Amino acid sequence: MKVHYDAQVDALYIELRPLAPSTAESRTLSEDVIANYGPDGKLAGLEILDASLLLGEENKRLVLEISPALSLASSSR
Repeated sequence: MKVHYDAQVDALYIELRPLAPSTAESRTLSEDVIANYGPDGKLAGLEILDASLLLGEENKRLVLEISPALSLASSSR
């Protein structure tokens, strides 16, 4: 997973999996959120427009918390 932020246009893109150019199908989920799906119909990414407003401009930061997958966590016990 990759997270891209473009401050010039205030857009955040969460890439769940890479897609070849021009293969994404975009669907608008709300006025500020667009989902991109691959040719197989699986979610590939989310674009958030006006990200600083949507995510809380007052914090001036974005915090990502990544936990291990359940299968990895349970196998280490």
